Amino acid sequence: MDIAIIGLGLIGGSLARTIKLRTDHRIFGADRDPETMRLAAEMRAIDGELNNEKLRGCQFVLITLPPAAIVQWLQENAARIAPDTLVIDCGGVKQTVMEGVAPIARGQSWHFIGGHPMAGREYSGFRYARDDLFDNASMILTPMPEEELPILVRVRDFFMDLGFRRVQFTTPPIHDEIIAYTSQLAHIVSNAYVKGSLASRHKGFSASSFWDMIRVARLNETMWTELFMDNRENLLREVDGLIDRLGAYRDALRDGDAEGLCRMLREGREIKESLEDI
Repeated sequence: MDIAIIGLGLIGGSLARTIKLRTDHRIFGADRDPETMRLAAEMRAIDGELNNEKLRGCQFVLITLPPAAIVQWLQENAARIAPDTLVIDCGGVKQTVMEGVAPIARGQSWHFIGGHPMAGREYSGFRYARDDLFDNASMILTPMPEEELPILVRVRDFFMDLGFRRVQFTTPPIHDEIIAYTSQLAHIVSNAYVKGSLASRHKGFSASSFWDMIRVARLNETMWTELFMDNRENLLREVDGLIDRLGAYRDALRDGDAEGLCRMLREGREIKESLEDI
């Protein structure tokens, strides 16, 4: 099978490397950065550069770009995609993408399914792509409501063959609501935490908890700003909730309320332990 990957950054590059490692599929890649294309070819992550002719021969098209760029690419290339091709995006929000793609896909004979691989690193770009990035990860899929079951099974099996532990089907609103908490809020907290006045004096006083907290403060600010703004209502609700919860800890410390502080810490520990069983 021939597969097109548009965008060979961390996610697209890792998909290319994983597909080459685990399958016999051919990969044709596209990236606006010539150095990325050179590296991808040199590392044999792709079999060649994607062009209009090769695009027409691909049975899978994976678009690993920011949300607005996903929609723009499909606007420009919808007519070049062959009938029955499976087109899957890997953007970090789904409502914006699906709303933008729906009118483009309407009337086309290819299939569009929203996707979001729940894996990543604090580094971006093809240089940091790995062929094991998706091992035991979850792949979220948000298909069009009318999509047929055999297509969904085919897409699920494709990602399971790449090492994903779970393929989670949901709707774009549910995806964006939950991802605001599980991913986007964590990036904001990390980015704000590292701005503390004592951060520059951490050496000799920091352990794994410090590094765990600041890991995702290293981010692509342009991309994450777009993701945050596309999902701002959900994310704002989570930020407000966190501020309220932090306020309760602050009040207990200010008031010398050891009993109340201990109770909140116990509640947090118990919730964390309950999550380990999910």
